[in-house]
Amino acid sequence: MPVPGARLNYPLWRLTTESRLTPDYFQREDEEDDSFFYESPRLVVHIDERAIAAVSQCFKDQIPENSEVLDLMSSWRSHWPAGHAKKRLVGLGLNEVELRENPDLDGYVVHNVNNNPVLPFEDESFDAVVITVSAQYLTKPIETFQQVNRILRPGGVFIVSFSNRMFGTKAVLIWRNSTDRGRVDLVGTYMEAAENFEDIHAAFLNPEDSPPGDPMFAVVSRKAQAS
Repeated sequence: MPVPGARLNYPLWRLTTESRLTPDYFQREDEEDDSFFYESPRLVVHIDERAIAAVSQCFKDQIPENSEVLDLMSSWRSHWPAGHAKKRLVGLGLNEVELRENPDLDGYVVHNVNNNPVLPFEDESFDAVVITVSAQYLTKPIETFQQVNRILRPGGVFIVSFSNRMFGTKAVLIWRNSTDRGRVDLVGTYMEAAENFEDIHAAFLNPEDSPPGDPMFAVVSRKAQAS
């Protein structure tokens, strides 16, 4: 299914091998444990209303109704589309207050994927996994994406959406130094390096609103069907 918005012909360029994603790319200005940075809840949204609407529409178009969904690196809002039926939506994030205040979640887990990328779920537990405006903070993205693949059911959808907004001290070096287009290719490279994802494609979700609004991009893939 096409991603809504202006499709980007991924890849225009990409890092050709996982070995080029060396540890120095994932350095941050603030290397203190993330639990300290996120200790205080931030009950604010990080993108504007039209960008939020674009993300919600992407979820509606890409995730079938009555799915079991993981909101990975979640907070107090998941931007789940109104009226779009779900079986359950589980949040995994760093701040319990934020997760508890999220009205869309049916359950949540407090877990730091940068400290431990192993996700605390059984194999093939979810029909979809989403990461919304948080991929820039992943210090072990390939390991985390491998875990996403493990917990997805065959054919399950993985949506990574992002803008150009970030906490600069916590975003990794390669993200900070990339363009919007470069970040699209970078997320696609993470998916390719993690392996077992197929149909990797990307879109600029809200070209009619940005500028001046917050730009929203999505990279979407699916777990390969069992052979």
